[in-house]
Amino acid sequence: MKSAIPKINVRNLQRKVAVDVVDLKNFAAKALKLCLQLPRKNAELCGLTEIAVLIVSDSRIATLHRKFMGEAAPTDVITFQHGEIFVSAEMARRQARQFENSLSRELKLYIVHGLLHLHGFDDRNARDAKRMGAVQSRILRRASL
Repeated sequence: MKSAIPKINVRNLQRKVAVDVVDLKNFAAKALKLCLQLPRKNAELCGLTEIAVLIVSDSRIATLHRKFMGEAAPTDVITFQHGEIFVSAEMARRQARQFENSLSRELKLYIVHGLLHLHGFDDRNARDAKRMGAVQSRILRRASL
């Protein structure tokens, strides 16, 4: 029996950066369907009923980063295997400027990255990071059409 597609919600929990939640939610739904088409073993994504994408401040993501990963600085995205993807809007804005991307594209990149982690992808070593990056770029491109 094929499992149902998880429900995906996007919530903006910060006030420093203006984000288009409706656009991000529509994108996230498309990206999720594309991720579910990828073959993976032991992927939590297939067993989830709901996924929450939470757009947060640097302060909030730094607290999570310190508490769960022992790192004292903000980061771009943190994924929890029970279906929460925390995305820093401020980091996305900085990275978008640095890499000459739009804020929207940067946020979408982080959403895809989180979904791929939920689907069993890892980027802890160079080989896995390269593979994950290629899949991430493909999904970002296809879900943005």
